[in-house]
Amino acid sequence: MTSPRQRPLRAIQQIQIGRVASTENRARDTLARLASAGFEAIELNGFMTRPTPLFVRALTKVAGMPVGRGGRLDWPRLVAESGLLVVALHEDLGTIESEPAAVVARAVEFGTRNVVVTGMHRFDYGDETAVGQLARRLTTAGRALAGDGIRLLYHNHTAEFRRLASGATAFAALAAQTDEDAVGFELDAFWAATAGADPLRLLDELGGRVRLLHITDRGSRIAGPTLTPIVKADSVELGTGNMPIDAIVARATALNVEAVILETHKNWIDGSPLRSAEVSAEVLRRLL
Repeated sequence: MTSPRQRPLRAIQQIQIGRVASTENRARDTLARLASAGFEAIELNGFMTRPTPLFVRALTKVAGMPVGRGGRLDWPRLVAESGLLVVALHEDLGTIESEPAAVVARAVEFGTRNVVVTGMHRFDYGDETAVGQLARRLTTAGRALAGDGIRLLYHNHTAEFRRLASGATAFAALAAQTDEDAVGFELDAFWAATAGADPLRLLDELGGRVRLLHITDRGSRIAGPTLTPIVKADSVELGTGNMPIDAIVARATALNVEAVILETHKNWIDGSPLRSAEVSAEVLRRLL
């Protein structure tokens, strides 16, 4: 008799709760509320789990991802107390290259075996040579972490879907030119769809290299008449937009991803990242 397939964990990205986790009490209450909503795990960011320079916080805020001031808190203790598992730790590639032992130690402290690179800042994803160099850097870094049992994953945004002179996207080039034994992927379905790519097709193409899935829905909650027929799409709660959420989660489940991770930076119901998470959690509980 075969054992049933283990479903992916229902998880949330730490950046969604940055503004409501800046003190120990608020962080503890927020994590408890997430657990009550049905989340089983969280994905952490290195720069949100330790003191961070003002420049880094300002950069993320400009990008529409306010991270709050919770870096001074004891996140290993807070997460352990909440009962949530840690599915991954985000770190920048430069830190992984310069401090591999420290990155491994932090991942182990949180009980995760996944370290994620979340794309490159001030990087030309339309430059074929630069993309090739990035693929080699990722492979080298991934091999270094693998020696300690850590898997390196690459997380996409939209820039990776720029076309190179060869006609391929930068994302396709990174997938083709990285060592599949050293580098996996954390596919962000929302950003892929925003860039005009098909998340379902990407899941099929990447197959078992997808270890984690980022998801949010995409649409609009505007009510009433509009000046023109053109309405700007934005992130919205799962099940309230136009992305094929059920199909994406089903495909990721079939690929044995470890977790489906909710991440929304803004446009929350009632301006509340927690209320937004609770609405999306209803869909995740139905699907997972």
